[in-house]
Amino acid sequence: MKKLEGKKIAIAGERKADEISKLIENFGGTPLIRPAQGTVFLDDSNVKASLHRLLHEKCDWIIFTTGIGTDKLHKLAKETGNEDQFIHALKQAKIAARGYKTVNVLKKLGIQPTIRDDDGTTLGLTRMFEPYHLEGKHIALQLYGAPAPKMIDWLEKSGANYFEILPYRHIPPADEKMEQIVSEILNGEVDVVAFTSGPQIRFMVEYADKNQKRSEFIHALNEKVLVLSVGKVTEAAIREEGVSRVVTPEVERMGSMIVTLAEYFEKNK
Repeated sequence: MKKLEGKKIAIAGERKADEISKLIENFGGTPLIRPAQGTVFLDDSNVKASLHRLLHEKCDWIIFTTGIGTDKLHKLAKETGNEDQFIHALKQAKIAARGYKTVNVLKKLGIQPTIRDDDGTTLGLTRMFEPYHLEGKHIALQLYGAPAPKMIDWLEKSGANYFEILPYRHIPPADEKMEQIVSEILNGEVDVVAFTSGPQIRFMVEYADKNQKRSEFIHALNEKVLVLSVGKVTEAAIREEGVSRVVTPEVERMGSMIVTLAEYFEKNK
């Protein structure tokens, strides 16, 4: 008997959903693609204004929090004829990077971060700043698809002068799609829900809350449906919403996520 046989696994992310589905099927499970997140790139004119500041205001630090955001800024700089100036600005500043995807994008640009997180989270990244004094320093912060109040609060308490760059924004899918996955979780119609990013759980909880079902929804995730996370960053977002039972692989990879899930069910037959 295959390790995921008889298990229905809802995939909350659209990116690489087909690949994840095949992995689930290889272990005997039934994948259900239930996207709970959309990514929209903002009007380039807005991003261009932030890019202009990055290129023309000497930054002491530039904080990159996602690979997709870093890549978006690089592509925009290239499209506007400012690629060399962009890379020069990065080389002149100290660079802080969160996540291996961000580090990989920077590596392709020939940039070695001064510091990087130790666990894939923004909290892990801020810990790495402890030896450095940020008071009065000019910092550019690339946000990851949504406001980051905790990071902003940390920068303000550090006494830094900062500006935010939001290259893209996450948006929720249509209500009917949210209704489907939230109802399936509430009714225990799926065995597992797999999250591949923080916005997915946030949008689900916001939808449940809008329909006066937040407590019931969180209870279902803790008692009826197993929650699977692709990595520690996503796990932190899930736990922030009140979910306490989360299965997470040691290595943040889609394949590792499904292997870890299969091993979990094997151990908990």
